[in-house]
Amino acid sequence: QVQLVESGGGLVQAGDSLRLSCAASGRTFSGLDVGWFRQAPGKERARVAHISWIGRFIKFADSVKGRFTISRDNAESTVYLEMNNLKPEDTAVYYCVARLPKASSSTAYDYWGQGTQVTVSS
Repeated sequence: QVQLVESGGGLVQAGDSLRLSCAASGRTFSGLDVGWFRQAPGKERARVAHISWIGRFIKFADSVKGRFTISRDNAESTVYLEMNNLKPEDTAVYYCVARLPKASSSTAYDYWGQGTQVTVSS
């Protein structure tokens, strides 16, 4: 089992930046693919960013390319989502996810955090 705990959400204004963190425990973090999903009100959860266990394969949703960055610190068992130039449409609950390695095109993850709210006001 893997436990994921997100932090760093909050209320910001359009154009601001925010960094989400996700601390993992319960399994060797360096052997896991990790990423972030988000769910806006009335919408389905969608993957925002992914970084493979080796850090070589990184993917972003088209809507956040050029604005969001994902990184991982294996020594701290933590994955980060740096969000810049935030827009009101980025408002959502953000979930940290993890899985044993799969093809980066797969959006199936085995472990989910509880989520952290990000609200961007216009």
